[in-house]
Amino acid sequence: TVVDPLNGLPDLRARHVRFVGDPDRRIREDYLRILRFFRFTAWYGDPALGMDAEGLAACAAGIDGLPTLSRERVGAEMRKLLAAADPAPAVASMATTGILAAILPGADPRALAPLIHLELDADWLRRLAALGGEDPTDHLRLSRAEARDLAALRAAIGSADTPRVLGWRLGAKRGADAVLLRACLLEQPIPAAAMAHVAEGATARFPITAADLPGLAGPVLGQELKRLEKAWLASDLRLTRSQLLG
Repeated sequence: TVVDPLNGLPDLRARHVRFVGDPDRRIREDYLRILRFFRFTAWYGDPALGMDAEGLAACAAGIDGLPTLSRERVGAEMRKLLAAADPAPAVASMATTGILAAILPGADPRALAPLIHLELDADWLRRLAALGGEDPTDHLRLSRAEARDLAALRAAIGSADTPRVLGWRLGAKRGADAVLLRACLLEQPIPAAAMAHVAEGATARFPITAADLPGLAGPVLGQELKRLEKAWLASDLRLTRSQLLG
């Protein structure tokens, strides 16, 4: 026996996500429900139905309540939202209502759908990087590791690093993420063999050590190692130990 006092079964069957009762009242009870509305729609809603119009209007009307929420709660919701199979329509609706700008100033969702089309897994941090805007570390209370990875991805998008160098700097996972983000944000095709080159770079090792530079020590040694490393990176990791020392 199914007891359904709110008559929710038809909505469940239709995958229609909406507020229980009066949306404005539900939101005033807890403004985090604005973000949950988008998250639940992204996870459980029928894409053909789109966003519930009444709920969307109530979320837009309640936008001034978002600053009352703790950033930890906002960050938790955004992580879950961006981890959905396809959060792009929900995030686009957040943008049109001004909600995205209220929690992530400067964010732009246009690259999110192309990214999701290319990617093989739902990585919320990669998708967050695709939104751009101001540094969200404080807005979402990112951990140090999350903030470090996000900053590295953002820097990689506009850098001149080759896929091999991206793999060496960021590792196989984040290096591949950077290649995907470049393609979507710069509206460029993914270079042929780029992912293979990222994998090669991730396993590469700088061929020079301090032992290869006898007679040098302290700051002078550090400067020479950096010079050689820069030359190695400029060669797309191709220069050998003997070529660098020669």
